[in-house]
Amino acid sequence: MISITEEIAVPSPPGRVWEVISDPSAVVSCIGGAELGASHEDGSFDGTLAIRFGGLRVKFAARVALDLDEAAHEGRLTARGGDGQGATRFSAGATFRVTEGDTPGSSRVLCDGEIKLNGKLAKLIESGAGVVVSRMTKEFTEELVKVCAEPVAATTSVPVAVAARPAGPLARLRAWWAGRRARRLAARRAAGTSGEALGQGGRR
Repeated sequence: MISITEEIAVPSPPGRVWEVISDPSAVVSCIGGAELGASHEDGSFDGTLAIRFGGLRVKFAARVALDLDEAAHEGRLTARGGDGQGATRFSAGATFRVTEGDTPGSSRVLCDGEIKLNGKLAKLIESGAGVVVSRMTKEFTEELVKVCAEPVAATTSVPVAVAARPAGPLARLRAWWAGRRARRLAARRAAGTSGEALGQGGRR
């Protein structure tokens, strides 16, 4: 089993960091060798990640699910999959949280996770995991800092009926994920409004 505990400092506000870290397409853009695949109706999506362990390059494919708590800036990721040759299977789980940093306008990303492996390559991968995780964390941190520092693109309202279909799998997944988050946020707001109405009714 591989255990991962990381704390990443980012010189951007928590709101901006959460916006990036909770968007699968943005996260993938920060990870070398990672690609997104199809999204599924249950909210999960496919992904691949190519990792080099010494002289061996292994490409893993997985089904990934995210559970996000927007208000708390917390999330949990779960994934199951294996390498392309069927030699190794894995299951992974991780929690992540964005908090205020040590200085105003900065943030910390806290991550704890475990990866369980079984198969022919399990021992080889576990033996080299420390070096690989350190390298990937450094690369991810550098890219995350760059992405969070980019200005947020202005958006304009476009009627759904005439909105153009995003081109390419990455753009389609980004649009699908944004729509999913918007629906969840609207549902929470509606639930809050209903609760307030009930409370007011009880006081009358």
